[in-house]
Amino acid sequence: MNYILFVSGGELVLVMLLALLFFGSKAIPDIAKTLGKGMREFKKATNEIKREINEHTSDIKKDIDEVKSTVNRETNKIKHDLDEVSNAVDKETDQIRKDLEDVSKPIEPVPESKKEIKDHPED
Repeated sequence: MNYILFVSGGELVLVMLLALLFFGSKAIPDIAKTLGKGMREFKKATNEIKREINEHTSDIKKDIDEVKSTVNRETNKIKHDLDEVSNAVDKETDQIRKDLEDVSKPIEPVPESKKEIKDHPED
């Protein structure tokens, strides 16, 4: 890794030398200590903000999950009711189809010999 935040190794050494010349060798440990404390406080504040956000979003997530489960339950109930109605309609349709098939069957013709008997019952 030659570049840290777009700063090469040579540039980093130059910045350290300038800091040493500007602040002196005795002040650099104090500056590093102060920077470390600042970074720690910043990280602590960031973690606190994340925790707060997670707490508030967990309540919202619970509400959303409750609504989702209610919607799923109601959807399943509606699907079940629709399936029942669909099955009832299918049964009725099949019954009507059977009745129509029975009605549409051709009537068997009466043989001629039986017609004569019916026409002349006295003979």
